[in-house]
Parts: sequence; C-alpha cells; structure tokens
Amino acid sequence: METKWLEDFVSLAQTRSFSRSAQLRHVTQPAFSRRIQALEAWAGTDLVDRSSYPTRLTPAGKTLLDQAVDMLQALQATRAMLRTHQASAQDVIDFAVPHTLAFTFFPSWVSRLVKEFRSFNSRLIALNVHDAVMRMTEGSCDLLLIYHHPSQPVALGVDRYDMLVLGSEALYAVSKPKPDGTPMYSLPGHSKKPLPYLAYSAGAYLARAVDHLLKQSSEVSHLERVYETDMAEGLKAMALEGHGIAFLPESAVRKDMEAGRLVSAGQTPSLTMEIRLYRQKPGVEAILDVAGVNDVDKGLARSLWRHLASSVPSSPAPSTTT
Repeated sequence: METKWLEDFVSLAQTRSFSRSAQLRHVTQPAFSRRIQALEAWAGTDLVDRSSYPTRLTPAGKTLLDQAVDMLQALQATRAMLRTHQASAQDVIDFAVPHTLAFTFFPSWVSRLVKEFRSFNSRLIALNVHDAVMRMTEGSCDLLLIYHHPSQPVALGVDRYDMLVLGSEALYAVSKPKPDGTPMYSLPGHSKKPLPYLAYSAGAYLARAVDHLLKQSSEVSHLERVYETDMAEGLKAMALEGHGIAFLPESAVRKDMEAGRLVSAGQTPSLTMEIRLYRQKPGVEAILDVAGVNDVDKGLARSLWRHLASSVPSSPAPSTTT
C-alpha cells in the first residue's frame, strides 16, 4: 500500500468527484481511478459506492477514511517536526524545480538574487513536472519554479496560489555542426530519409511542448525517434555527439551555441515558454493538509517573494485548466 493511495482517497472523500480529485492530484482520471482500485484491492473490499452521484463512501470506506486521516496526520506532524529541527539551525527556502530548469535557469537566477536580494540558504528538489507540482499542492515546498505555455497549462488556481513571471525562453531545434559550420541535420528532412530525432520521454512536459510546436509548424518535419529521455541535459549530450536533432530550451544551449558546439537545425520553428514562480497564498492550507499542520513559517521565503514581486512586472492570473 502506498501513501499516495491514501492521499487520493482522502481527496476523493473531500471532493466526492473522481474528475475533480484527479485534477487536484495532477493525474489523469483513469490513472486516479486505478489508484483507488489498487487501494480497494489492498483493503479487500469496496470503499466507494460508484452507483451514486456525487460519489460517496461505503461503510468500509468511512471507516478507512478516519484511519487514513489519522495516519496522514501523524506523517505530516512528523514531517513538520523534522523541518522545525532543520529550521532551528538555519532558515532554508525549499524550491521544487523540474530537472531542466534545475540545470539551466536556476543556478544563474540564484546568483542574481544573491546580488540583488541577499545571500540565503536554499534546498533544490529536482523532480519531473508532475511531482514538482505535487510538492506545491501538498505544501512540501516553499516555491515552485516551472515552465508555462498556454498549450500546456498547469492547474494552480489564483484562489490558492500566487504567481510571478520571471522571464521567458524559446524552445527550438539544434544540431551538432559540420566542419563548415552548417548543421549536420537540418529540418524539415525528407520522408524517404527521416532525420534522427532525440526526443523527450512520452508524458514529459517538454515532450508535449515539442509535439505542440511541430503540429503548429507550417511545414511537416520528417523525424525518426532514435533516442529518448525525460531530461534536456541528456538530449543535449547526445546532440553534442552528433546523434541527431534535439529540441532544447535556450538556457540549456546558449553557451554551446556561442562556442559553436551546437547550431540551429535549419529554419526551425520555435516556441516561447514563460518561466513562472509559484507559492501557496499565505493563510491557505495545502490541498492535502488533512492534519491542519502547517510547515515552518519561513520569514526568509516571504521576504524573497516580496523582493521578487516588487522587481518583476505584474503577472496574469494562473490558468485553472488542465
């Protein structure tokens, strides 16, 4: 039995809707349903009455709900206690950051903050986009740094979260150059000889962004997937060795392009993404804070947010759709 199954179950009991809980838990509805079914298989009985709407719990489900809340409360209280011990030694800001931004944008951004704001202690939690967002919704990080594009919005509503736009960057195709400086592989390629394509793993945020970019292009690209990973740095390493074309964020390839180690893969389409920073609104409990236990109140995180809010343009309201 996994803790996330209990969290799913508590969310379902609160919303009484599979679709709404799936949205809040940032999974597809089929995946959410499978996790509830897995919990029922572990319990050996039905926990949800699926014949009613809104969804309601069976008597066994009501019994488990009380126990689940107690178990999650104990876990959250323990986590808060442990974080208090850490905070007593030093005030640390916890950042949840997808892998790509953790390697590219985050280090230089923190360097600028040290100059503009002040030196501070931070903890980087590098995850995939889904898990990074879950850290924010569960209240287990102070700040979430993430890409945003209208074609791939993240469901963090303005009623619960503050948001700042820190900047933007392009996503475009690159290739290792030939000795004469022209790309080894140049889009769009030919149907009889597709170009070797270094792709993001299915389901990765940037994979969906690239799919959108290619669909919006006026010219069909002929690509053959020869390698995939969910990390942009992994794709860049393969591109640097000449294994194919990769679509990479500007911050990931800027130095390599300036040095001539990578070049634009012909007249390629590009997509511009915002770099957004989120925090949970003060006084708003995490979605799954069933214990009512708030994490350590970090004055440093609040001070940093105030500094950023005063130095960046006004931000639009976060999207509430998936």
